[in-house]
Amino acid sequence: MSGKNLLKLFDRPTEPVFMPKGDDNTTFEVPTNYLEDRFKPLQSDLTNRFGTGKTVQVKNITLPDLSLPLMLERRANFSLFIPSHRRMAARLVEVFVGMRSLDDFLAAAVYARDRMNPYLFIYALSVAILHRPDTKDLQVPSLIETFPDKYVDGAVFARAREETSIVPEEQRIPLEIPRDYTASDLDIEHRVAYFREDLGINLHHWHWHLVYPFDGPTNIVNKDRRGELFYYMHQQIMARYNVERLCNDLARVRRLTNLREPIPEGYFPKLDSLVSSRVWPPRFANAVLDDVYREVDQIKFDLSDLERWRDRIFSAIHSGTVVDDEGKFVELSETRGIDLLGNILEASILSINRNLYGDLHNLGHVAIALCHDPEAKHLETFSIMGDPATAMRDPIFYRWHAFIDDIFQEHKNTLPRYSVQQLEYPGVRISGLEVVTEGSPKNQLNTFWQQSDINLSRGLDFSPRGAVFARFTHLQHRPFTYRITVENSGNQRMGTVRIFIGPKFDERGLPMLLADQKNLFIELDKFTVNLKSGKNNLTRNSSESSVTIPFETTFRDLNDNRPQQQGGALERFNYCGCGWPQHMLIPKGSPEGYLCQLFVMVSNFNDDRVETQENNRGCKDATSYCGLRDNRYPDKRSMGYPFDRVPRDRADTLAQFLTPNMIVQDVTIRHTNEVRPRNQPGGQQQNQQAQGNTWRS
Repeated sequence: MSGKNLLKLFDRPTEPVFMPKGDDNTTFEVPTNYLEDRFKPLQSDLTNRFGTGKTVQVKNITLPDLSLPLMLERRANFSLFIPSHRRMAARLVEVFVGMRSLDDFLAAAVYARDRMNPYLFIYALSVAILHRPDTKDLQVPSLIETFPDKYVDGAVFARAREETSIVPEEQRIPLEIPRDYTASDLDIEHRVAYFREDLGINLHHWHWHLVYPFDGPTNIVNKDRRGELFYYMHQQIMARYNVERLCNDLARVRRLTNLREPIPEGYFPKLDSLVSSRVWPPRFANAVLDDVYREVDQIKFDLSDLERWRDRIFSAIHSGTVVDDEGKFVELSETRGIDLLGNILEASILSINRNLYGDLHNLGHVAIALCHDPEAKHLETFSIMGDPATAMRDPIFYRWHAFIDDIFQEHKNTLPRYSVQQLEYPGVRISGLEVVTEGSPKNQLNTFWQQSDINLSRGLDFSPRGAVFARFTHLQHRPFTYRITVENSGNQRMGTVRIFIGPKFDERGLPMLLADQKNLFIELDKFTVNLKSGKNNLTRNSSESSVTIPFETTFRDLNDNRPQQQGGALERFNYCGCGWPQHMLIPKGSPEGYLCQLFVMVSNFNDDRVETQENNRGCKDATSYCGLRDNRYPDKRSMGYPFDRVPRDRADTLAQFLTPNMIVQDVTIRHTNEVRPRNQPGGQQQNQQAQGNTWRS
């Protein structure tokens, strides 16, 4: 059986499995007992009506117990943050991963698809495909293909159905999504809606949680430095968001520390669920959190539970030890402490003691997501804060994660400060740094608005076939190149180049102290170089960043440009769905030019080296945020080094922090407030075919 047949199950997720799927109109011929009761009498008629394309024969197997995931209603919403939903998803992942062959996996997936909640099913299927050894040649489709309702203005779908019903496919025009459809500039927070509502960063957040699920089989959850990566990926999101705020004359995010005071930020997502046919609930300004008791979701907790867990975690940080589930004290050490803390805070199944330290991060999301109906009196579902695929759209996501990050920083502040010896690389000196953007002055970065198209057709259930595109506007930057001069006074050696960018001034226009600035540095790139003796002129293109994936990878159609040969090229094509979107690498800046500091460091590769499997074929893109598949995290240093700890004494500013193997260069980010299509000069050129693509020029 070809694993590609599994990918057909992502197509039109609420249409029955016997209806045509994919571009070749594949139909699945299933045993009678796989059909829902209402379709069994119609089986022969269904075959005649829909079996006009390729047919896939599905095995009749004895299925394990699926009663737990079947408990979630088919038209309900699904949240990884709700414990009962997590258990359902973990069970379904366990079943899918446990199937002995691809044929059995397909059979179990086909059986489950039409019976289970589509959101739950697609999540479990995605995690299983990413982690089964026999499906590593498959790429999970972008969630925007399957559930565009999580990302696109709900008003678009009625227009899309009209377009597909009336207009021939070759004459259809893209349906434009307004850039400002959730609020106006009367809401000050809307200034950064372009960041929060960006399709690419929301897809990144979803895909990261597929690669790093916090519940499920232990061998899938327990990845190298998983807890630390939860900390670092979200810390970088916060750094990026705060810099965007500074670019737009907004103060940094205020932590959500008091769970009992009104939340001034309201949010109206304007999203319609195509599964439940319900509008995602808004949160009105000055909403107040309350204890949650929802029998329908099997969830009950008080705000005092969150406060108690918070106090216990802070107490553990200040004592330097946590208590495991056997009552033993475990040190929050310099090397392992952040990983332990990440698993406790999230809280994944790797938490050292969930009874004691609770489920702070996840249930905080739930409390916010259900503040409009905490007891289900009005039969309302959770808001977008309850779903990792949508949570980053809401301003309160960043206030909550500012609080979560503050807990991590409390631990980081207890660690020994990096000494000069831990920072320098004797014999190596950086003597020059500049950034070159074609057609611009040196050390100037340029951003603008760009329009791109995405194909909604795979998520439009019970609609005529054929591509229908939505056109959205997003931030983009012009490609640029780093030029770094490194002098090596010794023999040939290896080094790790680390590149960060951060604001030079705070919201008051005053120079930033390093103690504050360090938390705002955005990692742009990290790569290894071979330094010859003497002068080394290094060049590095922005498109090679170790934190990003290309625009084509974020929004691609999996049927296009797919390598046909097995091996490394195909593996990279498949796994590279995890990563920050390349078009959001650089903050927006400002029309007059926003001044930042570009920091470059060359560290000793012998101190950074990690022994990884030589035969690792995993994606090499976005390793800073996503690691390497089936391998150790490819950097021995603490994530965020050298800015992850309090600066040493008398290093109050970045200039005082520098050692010879570091350099800082002022750069300006200039924003041009104009919209360019992807094929316009100055925009990034793409050569994708328009028809059949998830996105197009």
